[in-house]
Amino acid sequence: MNNILVTRSSMPSYEEYCEEIKELWDTHWLTNMGPKHKQLQKELEEYFNIPHVALYTNGHLALENAIAALNLPKGGEVITTPFTFASTTHAIVRNGLVPVFCDVKEDDYTIDTKMMEELITDNTVAIVPVHVYGNMCDVEEIDRIAKKYGLKVIYDAAHAFAVKYKGQSSASFGDASMFSFHATKVFNTIEGGCVCFKDDSWVQLLNDMKNFGIHGPESVEYVGGNAKMNEFQAAMGLCNLRHLDEEIAKRKKVVERYRGRLEGVEGIKLSAIQKDVESNYAYFPVVFDGYKYTRNEVFEKLAEQGIGARKYFYPLTNSFECYRNYPTAGTEKTPVAQHMALRVLTLPLYADLSLGDVDRICDVILGD
Repeated sequence: MNNILVTRSSMPSYEEYCEEIKELWDTHWLTNMGPKHKQLQKELEEYFNIPHVALYTNGHLALENAIAALNLPKGGEVITTPFTFASTTHAIVRNGLVPVFCDVKEDDYTIDTKMMEELITDNTVAIVPVHVYGNMCDVEEIDRIAKKYGLKVIYDAAHAFAVKYKGQSSASFGDASMFSFHATKVFNTIEGGCVCFKDDSWVQLLNDMKNFGIHGPESVEYVGGNAKMNEFQAAMGLCNLRHLDEEIAKRKKVVERYRGRLEGVEGIKLSAIQKDVESNYAYFPVVFDGYKYTRNEVFEKLAEQGIGARKYFYPLTNSFECYRNYPTAGTEKTPVAQHMALRVLTLPLYADLSLGDVDRICDVILGD
């Protein structure tokens, strides 16, 4: 019996990708924001219906640069969630800012806006909320809070590519949104990411920052890094964007089969279906809470059958050794997030996962 991976990258046909990169052997333009890079940038701006997209070699550097572009005072506090990948918190700290950890909501695992407002102090400068598993944060309440207190908002939207709220792209909220195009995501450029934004002044700024701070042939205005997306990455993105709708439609069928098998089972909790949100079916998280098997037992049972699952997110970032001395660190301060982290598994989900394999996975979970 074949093993089932927790995820599998969407890819175009070999022939389509080869055709897309064929001209690179003529131009030898492989990086430094070449034609493929510019074409993908333009197509994504149209796709998101957003004025500006800056492409990056990975999502982490995209988030770091987006936060850096705000030019926030060093030591300023940034409210965020520990129920996320390490990158989110690292990007804040690597900008000389202090993460303030806010708990999440039980139904959709996104940041708890009621607790968020209680955490605001005179030192708070920004909010970095995280869209989780394709679930959208409460963008309207976050916008209200940000305007009330004069705070900047950068969304970690790594999980939210192609998600819409009331018909509006997830790329359009806050001061900016960062998307990851890692191989495991709904849309990938092998590795990659982008920042979506509306401020015209950021166009040159972000281009400079991701290119060593070089502003012109003999001018270096910023202490920048190297985070440019290369032409092979952009070519993969151009191919994958053509097939995105059909890939999401396949993912939806997988999710519907999972829900049909697991919904209503005592001790198994599935993520709430959000009102007014058009999902991308990025992940399928299952919380085992009072089930006949613990999360870890289910994890092991699946592994014994060659089925991959992921404890995602676990551990919480506010439990990391590198953050234990921060004032709001400690999982006891975010009890809902910790409760979820100890009980959640994301099950295999990708466009080419067969419904037969979904049934096989569910049979293992539900079996005696």
